[in-house]
Amino acid sequence: MSVSGYVPLVQEPLAQPELTTDILVVFGVVAFAIALFVTERLPIDVTAILLIVVLVVLEPWTGIDPETGISGFANEATITVLAMLILSGGISRTGVVQELGRRMASFAGESIRKQLFATVVATSPVSGFLNNTPVVALLVPVVTDVANRGNTSPSKLLIPLSYASQVGGMLTLIGTSTNILASDVSARLGTQYPELHRFSMFEFTQLGVLVVLAGGLYLIFVGHYLLPERVPPRADYLEEYAVEDYVADVAVVPGSPLAGATVGDATDALGDEIDVVQVIRAADRSIAPRRDTRLEEGDVLVVRTNRTAITALEDAPGVEPVGRPESAAADLSSDGGGIITELVVSLDSRLVGERLDPEAFREEFGAAVLGLRRHGSLVGERIVGRRLDVGDTLLVQAPPDTLDRLARRDDVIVARESARPEYRSDKAPIAIAIMIGVVAVAALEIYPILISALAGVVAMVVAGVLEPNELYDAVEWNIIFLLAGVIPLGIALEGTGAAAYIAFLVVQSAGFLPTIVVLWLFYITTGLITEVISNNASVVLLIPVAAAAATGIDANPFAFVLAVTFAASTAFLGPIGYQTNLFVYGPGGYRFGDYFRIGAPLQLLLSVVTVAGIAFFWGV
Repeated sequence: MSVSGYVPLVQEPLAQPELTTDILVVFGVVAFAIALFVTERLPIDVTAILLIVVLVVLEPWTGIDPETGISGFANEATITVLAMLILSGGISRTGVVQELGRRMASFAGESIRKQLFATVVATSPVSGFLNNTPVVALLVPVVTDVANRGNTSPSKLLIPLSYASQVGGMLTLIGTSTNILASDVSARLGTQYPELHRFSMFEFTQLGVLVVLAGGLYLIFVGHYLLPERVPPRADYLEEYAVEDYVADVAVVPGSPLAGATVGDATDALGDEIDVVQVIRAADRSIAPRRDTRLEEGDVLVVRTNRTAITALEDAPGVEPVGRPESAAADLSSDGGGIITELVVSLDSRLVGERLDPEAFREEFGAAVLGLRRHGSLVGERIVGRRLDVGDTLLVQAPPDTLDRLARRDDVIVARESARPEYRSDKAPIAIAIMIGVVAVAALEIYPILISALAGVVAMVVAGVLEPNELYDAVEWNIIFLLAGVIPLGIALEGTGAAAYIAFLVVQSAGFLPTIVVLWLFYITTGLITEVISNNASVVLLIPVAAAAATGIDANPFAFVLAVTFAASTAFLGPIGYQTNLFVYGPGGYRFGDYFRIGAPLQLLLSVVTVAGIAFFWGV
C-alpha cells in the first residue's frame, strides 16, 4: 500500500498492441491536427470542424461515423462549458469582478509586492468559479491602472495576472473548460479503468490550493525580478508607438475642393493610406470624425499615415501641411476630450482575420486608430490592410463616452479603465446568489453540473442579469467548436487502439523509472504539448495515453489523469499556449522570451508541487 492508501489492482504486463492500419491513419489525423494548431493556417474553430470532416470521411479506419463525428456538439462537456461561459458573462455585466479588483488594489500603493499580492488574491479565487478568460479581460485595465498609480511598470503585473488566473482555474471543476473536458474523458474511460470517474465539483480543490499558494508566492516574491520593465510607468502612448513619425497636420486652404465636402471625400481624395483622426476648427475638436462630417475652409485635419504618404501630402490638392510632426502629435495629446488608450483584439472578436481598415474601424467603433503592436513589436509603417489576430494591440483615440461603449463590447479589451463604466450593479447580489446556487447544487450532487449550470443561465435571464440577446455574445464560440472537434478525435484514439499503442511505447521507454518520475514526465510532456496546441486538445490526446500507461506499470490511472489535467491548464512558457497570455502581450509590451524567463521556473516548481501533491492525496 502507498502512503495515501491506493492499492493497485493486479495487472498483467501491458502487451504490445499490433500496429494496424487504423492506428496509422489516426496517427496521421493527429499529426495533421497538430500541424494546423501549430501553424495557425486556419482559425482554431475552422480546424476543429475540418477534423470532424476528416474523421468521418476516413470512417473505415477511424471508426467515426457521422453521428459520432458530431457527438461533440451534444457532449455534456461542451454544453457545460457553454453554460458556464454565459454565467461568467452574467457576473461580468454586474461589475463584481472589477469592483473586487479595485478594492483589493486600493491598499497596494507603490509597493510592488502589495500590488502583486492584490493581483493574485483578486484573480485566483475568482478564476476558480468563473471562466478565467473573461476574468483576465476584465482585470487588465484594473491592474494597469494599479501599476500606473503606484508608479510601477504594467509589465511587472500583467503576466502575473494571467498566470494567477491559470492556477486559480485549478481550484474547482468549473474553473476552466479543460477541467470540464478532462472530467468527461475520465468518465468515458471509466468503463475500462475502474479507478476513473467523472470529477466532482471539489474533487481536486486541496491540490488546487497548494498550486495557488506555490504559484502565488513565486509571483509575489520571485517572478517580478525576472520581468523587465517593457512599458514605463504612466507610459506616454504616443511616444511608445512613435506616433509623431506617422501623423501630420494639414489645413483646408481657401478655395479648396474639400471645403464643403466630407471627411469621407477627403479620405478618397488624399488616398487609401490617409486616415483622418481629428478635425480641428477654431477651438472645437472632432475626435474620430465620422465619414459624413462636413469640412470648412481653415479646418486642420490631423491625419495618420505612413512616411511616404506624409511626404506626398505636400503636393496634395486643396490642403497644405502646417507645423511639424511634433505639433501634430501635440494636437493629438492636447486636452480636447479624446482619450488615448490601447485595445486588445479578444479571442472571439469579429476582427480576427479581418484586414485593418482605419476608416471602417472609425465608423464602427467610434475610435481613430493611431498605431498597432503585434507580438510585442511595433508595426510602424503600413498598418492599413494588416490582418488582425488575437492579442494584436491597437492604439486608439476616442471620446470618453465611446470608450465606455467599447469597454462593454466583446470584440476588444480596453487596456484602460472607463471613466464612467455602466454595470448592472443592482443585479450583483442576484448574480452571485445564482452562481452560488449552481455550485451548491452540483457540489451536493443533487443534479449534475450540466443541469445546474443550464438552470443558472435561465435564472440569469429571468432575473434580468442578462438580456436574452446577450447570451450569444457571452459565449466564446471558437472554444465550443474546438471541443466539438477534438472530442471525436479522442474517441478515435481510444477506439482504434492508438492510445494504447502510444502507452506501450511510453511504458517500454520509461518503465524502468520510479512511478512518480513517470508521472512527472507526463506532467512535463503535457505542459510542453500545450504550448503548441490547444490545452483542450492536449487533454483529449494525452488522458487516454496516461491512463493506459499507468495501467501498464501498475500505477494509479486517476493520478496520471490529474497530472495531465493540471499540466494542460498551466501554460507558462509562451504567449500562445493559453489565451489569457495573449491578452496581456500588447499592454505589457512583452517579448516572447519574457514568458519563458518567468514561466520556466514556475512550470518546474508547479510540476514538483503538483506531482508531490497527487502522490500524497491519491497515491501513485
